[in-house]
Amino acid sequence: MPQPRPPASPDAANPAADDGQSHPLYSLDRATVDRLLAAAAPEEVDLIDAARLLSRYRGFPGAFDLQDDLARAIRLWGLSEEALRERARALWQGGWRVGAKGAVAEPVGSGFDASGDAES
Repeated sequence: MPQPRPPASPDAANPAADDGQSHPLYSLDRATVDRLLAAAAPEEVDLIDAARLLSRYRGFPGAFDLQDDLARAIRLWGLSEEALRERARALWQGGWRVGAKGAVAEPVGSGFDASGDAES
């Protein structure tokens, strides 16, 4: 159910100051939402970011411009909030990890070769 919104703030220089609370991550999240709005077809990271921000701002009494733009991006992708959550959950359960796309597989560990082929 949508939360009631206060009237628009006359402070055009700071849209986050819309008579609600200011979120400490607003400026970082604003850049992410702007990126999501520009994505015609969402990539995996876009779906994850959108679902993450939905959770972060659900019930938050402020940053209404960001919440509205996030909802608009999701609608532009043709998804409901529930469908977005399902796709994000499926990505995480399928092994998706931050930065994994296009990452070069590198061995994990100290670099010690324990194969037994050490020179004497």
